Amino acid sequence: MEQLRAKKGFLCDMDGVIYHGEELIPGAREFVNWLYKNDKKFLFLTNASSRSPKELRQKLARMGLDVGEEHFYTSALATAKFLQKQAPGCSAYVVGEHGLYNALYDAGITINDVDPDYVVIGETNDYRYEHITTAMNLVNRGARLIATNCDMTTPVAGGAVPACRAFVAPIELTTGKQAYYLGKPNPLMMRTGLHILGLHSAEAVMIGDRMDTDMIAGIETGLDTALVLSGVSTRKTPEDFPYRPRLILNSVGDIPDKDLAYIIPPDMKG
Repeated sequence: MEQLRAKKGFLCDMDGVIYHGEELIPGAREFVNWLYKNDKKFLFLTNASSRSPKELRQKLARMGLDVGEEHFYTSALATAKFLQKQAPGCSAYVVGEHGLYNALYDAGITINDVDPDYVVIGETNDYRYEHITTAMNLVNRGARLIATNCDMTTPVAGGAVPACRAFVAPIELTTGKQAYYLGKPNPLMMRTGLHILGLHSAEAVMIGDRMDTDMIAGIETGLDTALVLSGVSTRKTPEDFPYRPRLILNSVGDIPDKDLAYIIPPDMKG
């Protein structure tokens, strides 16, 4: 644990790590206060593409946490940055919410449902048959398929809802084209996060609640890794994967309190 506390930077998932819905996870406030008190560099990385950093800041403020916009980086921003570098001034047909649209606008990418360079799919509460057919036909005519993240579902109160990959799947199946996914665990998002913090991978830790996005992203980028059990994972979840985090914590509240116990994952066989 001391090795983790000594890191200069912290890349953290949000949902299941800092909050559930509209409520802070116990210990999250103490963790954020500890980051500030110890002059740690930190960035909240989220695969959710619907909200802007300003809106994420306001969400935490409603829960009593004051965190500047500069501490948030979303899959929408990662997608916009990728397209801006790949094809400056390109156009896209977009399925998503305002967080994704705003990121694309800010990157100089125009919206086009006739002959776009790209089809970009993110999360939305308004996903219709029309979106599938339009995206399918545009991809068949040459538009390249991009997705903000590869999450199949998103946890909500009382269960889960379909997420980005579920929206992309019909388009992939009907066109035979595979989307390029920009959010975690894509190393591009992780490297951008490290660049924002001004740190090398050995100086930072990835904290998250998902093995298939947060932990593999940290491992493949060379970061230290800590899985928290405050979200979708249980103590047995790592047994289903061929890789493991270095630490398993009850929550981020374990980090600032030296008296709280933590678990070192056992070696996995087979």
